Amino acid sequence: MKTGGQLIVETLQANGVKRIACVPGESYLAVLDALYDSGIETLVCRQEGGAAMMADAWGRLTGEPGICMVTRGPGAMNASAGLHISRQDSIPVILFVGQVQSDAREREAFQEVEYRRALTEVAKWVGEIDDAARIPEFVTRAFAVATSGRPGPVVLSLPEDMLTKAVDAVAARAAVPVESHPGPGQIARMEALLAQAERPIAILGGTRWNAEAVSAFQSFAERWHLPVGCSFRRQMLFDHLHPNYAGDVGIGINPALAKEIREADLVLLIGGRMSEMPSSGYTLLDVPYPKQTLVHVHPDPGELGRVYRPDLAIAASPSDFVAALSASVPTRSPAWGDRTRRMHGAYLEWSTPPQTGPGAVQMGPIMEWIEANVPDDAIFTNGAGNYATWVHRFHRFRRFATQAAPTSGSMGYGLPAAVAAKTLFREREVVCFAGDGCFLMHGQEFATAVRYRLPIITLIINNGIYGTIRMHQEREYPGRVSATDLTNPDFAALAIAYGGHGEIVEKTADFAGAFERARASGKPSIVEIRLDPEAITPTRTLSQIRAG
Repeated sequence: MKTGGQLIVETLQANGVKRIACVPGESYLAVLDALYDSGIETLVCRQEGGAAMMADAWGRLTGEPGICMVTRGPGAMNASAGLHISRQDSIPVILFVGQVQSDAREREAFQEVEYRRALTEVAKWVGEIDDAARIPEFVTRAFAVATSGRPGPVVLSLPEDMLTKAVDAVAARAAVPVESHPGPGQIARMEALLAQAERPIAILGGTRWNAEAVSAFQSFAERWHLPVGCSFRRQMLFDHLHPNYAGDVGIGINPALAKEIREADLVLLIGGRMSEMPSSGYTLLDVPYPKQTLVHVHPDPGELGRVYRPDLAIAASPSDFVAALSASVPTRSPAWGDRTRRMHGAYLEWSTPPQTGPGAVQMGPIMEWIEANVPDDAIFTNGAGNYATWVHRFHRFRRFATQAAPTSGSMGYGLPAAVAAKTLFREREVVCFAGDGCFLMHGQEFATAVRYRLPIITLIINNGIYGTIRMHQEREYPGRVSATDLTNPDFAALAIAYGGHGEIVEKTADFAGAFERARASGKPSIVEIRLDPEAITPTRTLSQIRAG
């Protein structure tokens, strides 16, 4: 006989869970007790949204479900911000939520929420376990749902009395991964379409990739001399210095690359949905009938034909699809090799940062220093804001599992993601980019980094405004500034108050020394870069945007 709390933990162990993120609550004390001697690492976080974002980062970087536990009511609602990221980004996450006791249900009891109504929009499946004996069934199903097809978050609600009840239940077993292999005929058809093309391009995105698949697709691209772009915030899927790399297909796309995609006669879309941001507002491909021949590879059949009608639809995960390409060799040398080289040259030019701009701090030289001094295996994280342009456009990603950033554009993600990344890869450098507005969405998780001695380096680009909103505001309502100015703390002093290391950069020349001291401190660090608000984008100032 075992309690529901013990069965939850045993089922996690059976599925290979090594760590969870949580904010504790009395509603699931029985689970916390079972975790006590389980060997599962428990990261105690400071806000449920940050905990859910940490779980998302684990799922994003490993492909295995990130696990998060929160208490009922307000705890669950805070965590829903992380669920939305995981849902839109196709990341496997399992969120366990405490629930009121069964005899108080449907009375609007203390902190009661009906999660099956409240969270369905941001989860693949929301379930509630009323019978402790069914815990192995429910949790095993949660792992299967979170990782199969298009991955995403699952929510399991745990009534408090169910967790303390002792029952006789079957021993838990690990969930079995659901694979989806392309048929030989589909691979042959894809090769025939590619051989007939004159202006093809591949666009990589989505999840269910791994390091082996990334390497294998690079070899396929080499054999076919194929230009390759990466979808929004999926840039770690192809080496940016490889001669076949054409650039990122996302917000602020290189106009030259956008033109090549619009004029392509074949698009090989692997893993991604080509949603609003990577498609430039659904303009790169016509909806529902693209002008280009479209080969769409996605693990969820429900996504194939949902927005774009493909000429060839292949229901397969990226890793399974790429594995089937190992013997794919063109019968003659493709004629588009010069075009591929030209596209890579255009990317290199586009990703070379400017050297000048308004103010005493120039982000272009700072990015050049980072490129020269941060290892290729460093993990970069960020949330949302104009500051992120400096990472996405000018950092050249070289390896898989080096990027954690939300395609959903959620602010506050970067710091929790950096904390999570450092728990996974303690030997690798982790650099978080954040704006001053973005950081304070979940800046309290810096305390989590200090607690667990995780020496992340956080670069706060401080311009004293909600930059993206201000940019749009000046464009749409020039000179009428409303609700976009900020008053900030001394972020370096804040880092020290938490027990970390803090630096302030007020001139470009100060950055290298500040970063090196942060690195040498061995502590979680904040390097506050005080940027002139005029430097709102790499190419245009606020005044220029205001002038139209």
